[in-house]
Amino acid sequence: MESEVTVTEKGQTTIPISLRKKYKIEKGTRLAVLDTEDGILLKPKKSIWDMIGAYADYVTAEELNKQLDKLRHEDE
Repeated sequence: MESEVTVTEKGQTTIPISLRKKYKIEKGTRLAVLDTEDGILLKPKKSIWDMIGAYADYVTAEELNKQLDKLRHEDE
């Protein structure tokens, strides 16, 4: 599927709703912006809440601790 979007003066754009729904991108979702050979890749970052409970099988204790440390430093 290919979509076309427009970039504003401030470098902002809108992610099509079908992709936001598919990837569960909501207001406040943090995205990693990666420079790849094919272009720019926007990738939803896992939040601390994604790593707890149902997603626990997919996260190591080390990864969870890194996220917790990051959140602690953001609050300082």
